[in-house]
Amino acid sequence: MGRRLVILLGLLLMTISSSLVGSAWGAETEGLRVCGDPDNLPFSNKKREGFENKIAEVIAKEVGAELTYYWWPHQRGLIRNTLRAGQCDVLISVPQGWEPVLWTRPYYRSGYVIVYPKAKGHKITSLDDPVLKQLKIGVYVNSPPAETLAEKGIMKNMVGYNLDHQQDRPGKIIEDLIAGEIDVAVVWGPVAGYYAKKLNASHLVDIVPLQDEDPGNPFSFEFSMGVREGNKALKAQLEEALSKRQAEIQKILEDYGVPLLPLLAKQHFGPVKDQPGQIIYQRY
Repeated sequence: MGRRLVILLGLLLMTISSSLVGSAWGAETEGLRVCGDPDNLPFSNKKREGFENKIAEVIAKEVGAELTYYWWPHQRGLIRNTLRAGQCDVLISVPQGWEPVLWTRPYYRSGYVIVYPKAKGHKITSLDDPVLKQLKIGVYVNSPPAETLAEKGIMKNMVGYNLDHQQDRPGKIIEDLIAGEIDVAVVWGPVAGYYAKKLNASHLVDIVPLQDEDPGNPFSFEFSMGVREGNKALKAQLEEALSKRQAEIQKILEDYGVPLLPLLAKQHFGPVKDQPGQIIYQRY
C-alpha cells in the first residue's frame, strides 16, 4: 500500500507458562506477559478495562498461564522496545499482514464507520452521498476517510480531530456529534461503538460501516495476534487458543460495541508495509 494505515492498535504482548518455554518463547519466563498501552481505551489500560485486556484473559485461561503485563505507550518504536527487546512476546491486535511481526490468522475484522443522529433521518451509507456536501463532518486528520473526502472535494465541510492533541481525546468526536457541534462523524468503528455506549447514546445514533472503495486506501482491516518474527511455535499455540475461544472473544467485542464485519473469504497473507497509525490517530 502506498498510503499510511491509520488504525487503532491497542497492542498487548504475552508470554506463556514455563511448560512452553523454549518451544514458544525461548525465554525463562513464567506466565502470559502482555504488553499493553497503559491508557488507550477502549483497547487497553492499566486497570485492565479494555476489550484487549479481556481477550488476553481469555487466552491466558485457555493456555493455563498467569496473566501479567508489560506496559508501554503505543507509539513509534513499539516493536523495537517490546518484541525485539525481549520484553514481551505477542501483540493482541495487529493488522493482518503487518510486516514487522509474524501474525496469526485473523480473528476479527472492523473498520471506519459513519455516525449520525437517528433523529436527523439521514440514510448515509457511503462517502459519495451528496448530502455530505451540506453537512459538517467530524473526521480524524490523516485518516483514510479524510483523504477520501478531500479527493471528493468535501474539505471545506470537514472538522478535523487530531488525537495527538489532548483536547481531541478519542471520545470527543462522539460527544460533539451528540451535542450537535457536528452533523456526522467518520470514526474508527471500535471507538464509535464504545463511546456511543459509554455516553448512553447507542439508541440515538446510527453507526454504519463504510465499504472499502480503494484497495490502496482501505476503510476496513482484519486483525490478528502478532509474535516475534520466526516464532512459529507461539503462533501455532495462539491460533489453537483463538479457534477454541472464538465465540467468547466475539462476545467480548460485541459487548464493547465493536462493529464487526465478516472475515474475508480470501485471506491476505502479503506484507502490509505501511506503519500502522495509533488507532486512527497516528501514534505509531
